[in-house]
Amino acid sequence: MKIGRFVLAALLALLLASPAMAQEAVDYENVDPSGQTVTFWHQHSRERETALLEIVEEFNTTNEYGITVVAEYQGGYDDIFQKMVALLGTQDTPNIVVAYQNQAATYQLVDGLVDMTPLVESERWGLTQEDIDDFFPGFWQSDIFPSFDNQRLGIAPNRSMEMLYYNQSWLDELREQGLIDFEGPPTTPEQFEAAACAASENAFSGATATGRPYGYELSIDASRFASWTFAFGGNVYDAETNRYTLDDPGAIAAMEFLQGLFEKGCAVFVSEQYGDQTNFGAGRTLFTVSSSSGLPFYQSAVEAGAGFEWNVAAIPHTTPEPVMNVYGASVSLPAGHTPEETVAAWLFLKYYTGTEAQAAWATASQYFPVRESVAAGLTEFFESLPPYQTAFELLDYGIAEPNVPGYDFVRALIDSEMAAIMDGADVAETLTFANREANLILDDQMAQLD
Repeated sequence: MKIGRFVLAALLALLLASPAMAQEAVDYENVDPSGQTVTFWHQHSRERETALLEIVEEFNTTNEYGITVVAEYQGGYDDIFQKMVALLGTQDTPNIVVAYQNQAATYQLVDGLVDMTPLVESERWGLTQEDIDDFFPGFWQSDIFPSFDNQRLGIAPNRSMEMLYYNQSWLDELREQGLIDFEGPPTTPEQFEAAACAASENAFSGATATGRPYGYELSIDASRFASWTFAFGGNVYDAETNRYTLDDPGAIAAMEFLQGLFEKGCAVFVSEQYGDQTNFGAGRTLFTVSSSSGLPFYQSAVEAGAGFEWNVAAIPHTTPEPVMNVYGASVSLPAGHTPEETVAAWLFLKYYTGTEAQAAWATASQYFPVRESVAAGLTEFFESLPPYQTAFELLDYGIAEPNVPGYDFVRALIDSEMAAIMDGADVAETLTFANREANLILDDQMAQLD
């Protein structure tokens, strides 16, 4: 999710001119949500919208309170964000809205969202401890905001994860030629480098595209930066101190590693949108790192291209266990509505994130479900897309990127500095500068709360 820097600045100025919503503590235990109609703004289209509407219809026809959810497509994430900013401080916001964590944090600068904690913990309406324990820990934690007194400003209906995509057939060839000494996907940076460098000089025999072979195609993106930093034992943000840590030793080591791959000719930039996916499918690129949401598209690319054996794995790491970058928009409850509407909206979210609905949603959307118990109902889907199961089994290792306001600005900053590093800029100096700028942005955002 990307918004132009100047557009976002204008939106934030509009937001901060809005009156803060006065929120008083509500005793939800005695609220009656019967007969309420609530609106849900979402970004899903085509097959995913069809699947979502089926879930909504099932809830509408089966819930005991006669609640009606009206799901409305409102464009992409950026479109929804812009509409929300214009409406915050009024009663014209939807009852439920899709929002990335940094968007939710921005809304909360003017108390624009309901803290779901009392609803989650409610004896009458809340989740049991067994339910909470069924959520993948990283997914559950990602919507609790330390910068807002640990309020819960959303709940995850699905997630994606950064994965290493690899051509197993090509790796087998490189091993047979004595160019690498490991089986399966690389698990360490050293193995990854050895294979990427070997592939850049030894084309895959089954390739259907001509041209120079690539060991690794890197997409310049803040999520790639975070993923490689996590893999090298670092982090990009410290929730305890509410400070960015872009110059963390792990981040420096990760960027020096990638810079070295470029210097040795073992890695190249992705030259066009989804170009790495296309080249991977044609057998021209050995490794890519991308979102798990691309799994069906990679499958199609391989089937239409070189038809080799492929899979996904954790990004090669220096940590004892993988550290996986999970992300995705959550669903939030805008403030300004009656307690009856809020409880009704919450009951839909409780249903939407329940095991039965999650199994249907995961199969249709090909996102990851948020509950571990869903796996039992995904056997046929696992068989149809084996890499999905491989990725699913890594979800317990997931952590999230920062859920602080202004992260859009910081992501743009990271993109720029990451590109400079791959072009040869000094890593430590560049990340020290980036970290200083990122924390200035954060300070500016958080000052709005004073």
